[in-house]
Amino acid sequence: MKLRVAWRMLQIQRVLVRHGLDDFVAATHLYRPLMLILYLLPWNWFRPLRDQPRGVRLRLALEELGPIFVKFGQALSTRPDLLPADLATELAKLQDQVPPFAGAEARAIIERAYGRPLSEVFATFEEDAFAAASIAQVHGATLHGGKDVVVKVLRPDMALVIGRDLEVLHALAGLAERYWIDGRRLRPIEVVREYQKTILDELDLMREAANAAQLKRNFAGSTLLYVPEVYWDYCRANVMVMERIHGVPISDVQRLRSLKTNIARLAENGVEIFFTQVFRHNFFHADMHPGNIFVLVDDPEKPRYAAVDFGIVGTLSPRDQYYLAENFLAFFDRDYHRVAKLHIDSGWVPPETRVDELESAVRTVCEPIFNKPLKDISFGQVLVRLFETARRFNMEIQPQLVLLEKTLLNIEGLGRQLYPELDLWKTAHPILRDWMRERTSGRAIVERLRSNLPELAEAAKTLPQLLQGVIQQVADGRFRLQVDSPGIEDLKRTVRETNARRDAITIAGVLLLGGIVWVAVGHNPPWPGWVLAVTGAIWVFGVWRRD
Repeated sequence: MKLRVAWRMLQIQRVLVRHGLDDFVAATHLYRPLMLILYLLPWNWFRPLRDQPRGVRLRLALEELGPIFVKFGQALSTRPDLLPADLATELAKLQDQVPPFAGAEARAIIERAYGRPLSEVFATFEEDAFAAASIAQVHGATLHGGKDVVVKVLRPDMALVIGRDLEVLHALAGLAERYWIDGRRLRPIEVVREYQKTILDELDLMREAANAAQLKRNFAGSTLLYVPEVYWDYCRANVMVMERIHGVPISDVQRLRSLKTNIARLAENGVEIFFTQVFRHNFFHADMHPGNIFVLVDDPEKPRYAAVDFGIVGTLSPRDQYYLAENFLAFFDRDYHRVAKLHIDSGWVPPETRVDELESAVRTVCEPIFNKPLKDISFGQVLVRLFETARRFNMEIQPQLVLLEKTLLNIEGLGRQLYPELDLWKTAHPILRDWMRERTSGRAIVERLRSNLPELAEAAKTLPQLLQGVIQQVADGRFRLQVDSPGIEDLKRTVRETNARRDAITIAGVLLLGGIVWVAVGHNPPWPGWVLAVTGAIWVFGVWRRD
């Protein structure tokens, strides 16, 4: 495997050099000593692409390198505010203009999946793909009932291609964690592991169809987002059939304006959709680049989003949901002390971190930004500055949140392309406030208890047997409680001393009380009572003095 990884890394460097991206190779440091060898290789002597613009060269190189690199380019393309304009424009073509594979091959794949001729499945089928991305491409078709549909087909040998590049990512992550000064804090191995789960899920179109169905249920009756219908009878692991929608691509802002679309409302709706998915539904579309988003403008004043490509979705644990919402609200309110405390409570920074020092660092990052008009604040730039602060406090990256952070950057980038005056903070604030209020309301608490009632009832059924077993173990002297702690011996000694004092005081108290009762009831002779009382009193005094 090591040999295969090394060979693939050399291939990557070769492609970059052949496309005239020498600076990228030099910047990787890893193969800087091999630069001379790469220049001497015959296939690098003539590089016709050298004269083309750097954006074109970068796009072509990423296309040649394969789906993982194309997805990286797609993610970058959504942030023209953080990229040079020429690169952003070219990389945007990776969203749905990747070169397709042959229509005849797509037809053969579909027929193998169904086990019958294509003409028996579809009334018409367009062999030329009308959109192609890194992992699959889309063909137009018509069902025999007359419905217009899209047929999504996985590219051939995707599992093999992606598996090969995942090996490279794992190898690079291992090297980074071992030798890079920030490697342990940024947890590259865990990040790659999370990414691997995400991209492998994309290779199962049945899973994508299930994601689409769930998202459609979540937004049933919504005026914000439309999700196409899935035709389950025609779905397979490598083929998916959905309703065809006819909307305006979100990137075609000129056409949207010509249709007199309310662009400001459209941009704000995008933010509302995202925060609704993350906090209300806890199920969010995590690949919202412009190639996957359309706009339905039947009513230009009330435009409606339509989403496609549901291969990547995200969810959060209730704990991460809560801490994220609280962090957002604290940022909006400029409550830096709360931000610092939340980061420590959540475990995102080491527990020994001083709250006041972290608070001061966060204030230093945020105050200059908040002194600008809200419309001029870029969440992406805030994140970049916060990452710099994170390094100082040894803050570890949270792999489970990487997908969310990437999606939020996509959403903000998309919104700013549509409507540069977009105020992300103003739009998101009331949504989060309402969610937090609902989450802590009496009705929500009762609902959570009601939904957990079956599990509580089942636990209650097993409780008597569990208690009986514990009591029997205690009676037989077999009960052991294993606790592993650095101070366990000190704790044991303290417990023993406390138990001894408790026993001594109990015995002394019995003697004192017994003696008093003996004397009080007039027993003869009275002296045994006085002996008991005095002995008990002396014992109590001795224990008290020892403490």
